[in-house]
Formats: sequence, C-alpha cells, structure tokens
Amino acid sequence: MRSSVTGAVTVVGLGLVMAALATTQSWLDRHFLPSFFVPRDWYVAIESSVRIAVAAIGLALLFARAHVERLVTHYSILMARAIAAAVFAIAVGAVMINWIPLRPTEWLLRDEEPRRQEDATLGWVLAPGRIGRAVVGGRSIDYAIDDAGERVRRLEEPVDRERSAVVFVGESVMFGEGLTWEESIPGQTGVLLGIQAANLAVHGYSTDQIYLRLGHELPRFRRPVAVVAIFMTELFGRNLDDDRPHLAPGLRWLPSEHSSRAMALAGLVVPYRRTGTVERGIAVTREVLSATVQLARDRHADPLVVIPQFGAEDSVQQELRARIFAGGTIPNVVVQLDPDWRLPWDRHPNARAAQVIASAVAGRLRQTRGDH
Repeated sequence: MRSSVTGAVTVVGLGLVMAALATTQSWLDRHFLPSFFVPRDWYVAIESSVRIAVAAIGLALLFARAHVERLVTHYSILMARAIAAAVFAIAVGAVMINWIPLRPTEWLLRDEEPRRQEDATLGWVLAPGRIGRAVVGGRSIDYAIDDAGERVRRLEEPVDRERSAVVFVGESVMFGEGLTWEESIPGQTGVLLGIQAANLAVHGYSTDQIYLRLGHELPRFRRPVAVVAIFMTELFGRNLDDDRPHLAPGLRWLPSEHSSRAMALAGLVVPYRRTGTVERGIAVTREVLSATVQLARDRHADPLVVIPQFGAEDSVQQELRARIFAGGTIPNVVVQLDPDWRLPWDRHPNARAAQVIASAVAGRLRQTRGDH
C-alpha cells in the first residue's frame, strides 16, 4: 500500500508542476479572452498567482511524499471517511445546483434596469413603454424606453421612423449605461449631426444579436442615413456564448443550448475557451459584421463600426481586432480613450468618453457623406 500511495502522490505532484509550466502566458491568452470587467493587469496577476499556487502544491507533494504516505497509512480509516464525505458533498451539491434557475450569461439578473423581456429570436429585448431608474456611479439615472423598445430622451418623444435618422445598434456601452440620454453616444452624436438618433442598443448583446436586431428593425425606418454599430475586443468573449439564440457559420440561426448547471457555473468562474471555439467565433464575428455593413448599404445608409479602446491596445487585443477586420471591407473607426474615463465603480464609459466617441463617429460620418 505504501508504494502505491507514494506513486500516486508523485504522479499528482509532477502533474501539477507540469501543468503550471505548460500554462504559459501565451497559452492563457489564447484560452482566456480579454475581459471588459477585469483590467488586463489584474487578469495576468490572477493567472500568475494561480500558476504559482499550483506549482507550489505540486512541489510540496513531491517533497512531502513520505509524510503523506505515513498519514495515509496510519489514518487510513480517517482518510476513507474524509474521501467519502467529500464525495457525498459533491453529490449533494450537484443535486442542489439543479434547483438554481439557469439564465443566459449576459442576463443573470432578471430585475436589473433597464428591464428586459424574453424574445424567441434574440434571446431578450428591452421591456417597452416604461421608465426604469438605476443608481450607477452614485447617480440616479432614468432610462426611458419607447413602445418599440428603443431608448429615447422622454417617453413623450418616441423615435419617428418616418424621419431621417442615424440608427445606433449595440449593447450597454452604446445604450448609455449610467449616462443620461443627453450624455449617451447616440444622444451626443445626434446633436453634433443635427439629426434624429435612434438607439436600438440592448444590454448584454453580442455581435450576432446586434445584427439580428438590426435586421428586424432597420426595414421599419423610412430614411436611415447611417447605421453605427459597436465592437470592443473586451466583449468578444460573449460572441462565443451559446446559452442564448446565436448565429453559426453561414449566418445560420441556432436556438440556445444549455449545459449542465455545474458546467454553467464552472464556466462563469473559469471562462476557459477551446482554440476551435475561438477560431470559429472570430470567423462568425467577421461574417456578422460584414453582413451588418451590407444591411446598411442595402438601405442606402452609411455603415460604420466604432471601436472604443481604453488605454493602449495590448498584443492580444490588437491581434484579435486585426483578424476580425482583416481586408479593410468593414468601415470602422478606432477611438482611443483615457483609461480613467469610466464611471465611478463601474467599467462603462463616462460622459467625457462618450463625447469623444460621438465626436469621432460624427466626424467620420460627415467625411463619408461629404465623399458622396
């Protein structure tokens, strides 16, 4: 028994040390994508700490093999009870997890503002015809959503789809999380261009959800002047989620897929992505953005993808963006932002950042329209 225990401890110890050595930063960067909510330096620090801890545990097991052997030999009954208790705890936990309702990764809290409601094709849309109020960055912000599910300045001023409009599509950044209508990117761009701004953005949307919503709503606008979409490398990871309706290669619509609750929770804690999943996500994202551009052009509207970038773009973000926008066929503008231009205690852009983004969008659209 002693030799088998020693052998098992040696194998586990070596395995942990080898795992720590194999998970280099380049490997981690390929499988753990940039995060909007966790700064890059924090991400690297967490990953490095975990690697060091794994290596330390492995080395400790290797150097303490004799001690572990004695513990197992002299306290075999106690060890057996501990293992049995651990197995029982895991089994009970698996049963209890089944009572936890599964929700899409990007819509975990049902009652957060602005309120959302389920949609069979898109996953969710904004609850129409209401005013939601949220406290963000220490300020109370009202979100007015008209009957079409679009954010507006006031409920009494719904989007007029008969008038000329710049149509904005995106997620919480484009929506204006934590900002008044006047401070939001669409609100400020509309003032700069002197034209109606239609804000179709919905919290938590991925690039393919943005495209699907645009495809459904754009035909209802009589005179769309331009379509402005948003892409951020820090949010690319949500394009890989399949716990909501999503698009496969060829823009093929697929319903949501649900893994076990244990796997879903594990994915939230450890967002590991397979290489094949990432590669497929890059290809589909490029295809979706190209289709978004075509939707706009089919309605004689100028397409533009705005790419906000807080601080210097690291090599991982740069490579990801370069691959998605390769070929130069997707009109885009990269907007450099000061890392401090965020809401207090929140990672979303503040009013100053939104102003810089709006100015860049307005400038590019003026230039494009002037070329016509």
